[in-house]
Amino acid sequence: MRTAVVTGGASGIGRAVARELRRRGVAVTIADVDETAGKQVAADFGLEFARLDVTDAGAVAALVTRVRAERGRLDFMFNNAGIAVGGRTRELSLDHWDRTIDVNLRGVVHGVRAAYPIMADQGFGHIVNTASLAGLLPAPLMLPYTATKHAVVGLSLALRAEAAAYGVRVSVVCPGFTDTPLLDHANPGLPPTELAANARSAAVRAQGRLYPVDALADDILRGVARNKALIVAPASGRAAWRVARLWPAAAVRVAGLAIRRLPGR
Repeated sequence: MRTAVVTGGASGIGRAVARELRRRGVAVTIADVDETAGKQVAADFGLEFARLDVTDAGAVAALVTRVRAERGRLDFMFNNAGIAVGGRTRELSLDHWDRTIDVNLRGVVHGVRAAYPIMADQGFGHIVNTASLAGLLPAPLMLPYTATKHAVVGLSLALRAEAAAYGVRVSVVCPGFTDTPLLDHANPGLPPTELAANARSAAVRAQGRLYPVDALADDILRGVARNKALIVAPASGRAAWRVARLWPAAAVRVAGLAIRRLPGR
């Protein structure tokens, strides 16, 4: 039986992906810092749950190594755990930056370091890193988040080029605003900002509507099955990405227009 580890699996994108993987016959271990929610998701869908803080490199390595040892293989590593941090850059402290880098970037690095050597040794496996459309576009008002997501995109594409020689596949997921609890818990454990307090309404204004998380899970697993390097959804996100690639200066100007409409800028 194929096996998968999904970090951030207690809610949102991770939960939806884990459920769909299980439906497709994959043995899934979800990992999350939220033990209560994680155990409930595991019970609901017949998954294994492990409490995990992805900022702890040793704990990530121990979990991945155990799953591989107990199940004999590691087919998928979904480095999905992340936090949303937003606000005007002048409002943000080093705590905002440090926490975002620790979870959104170092958390992915820890997952890659744990899974990649195992997959290279066995000659197969697929690493799937969750970034964001903010990792492809100029996304102001959330610079720590934007910076880490750009880094995850670069890390993933470079690793994909290197890992192919060992039979290991790498994809990076870049969703637009998706209907997940992430938008309701922006700046977790950090000083609040006006943008963070209104993250969901700001996302709706920016995109028109929030993309259903189950639809995104289908997009992700379809992209994984096709071994796509970049999995960008929804369609409006793909269109914005194409425009930004062709006319990067115009993309920056459009992003700037949104800033100028904000009160108290």
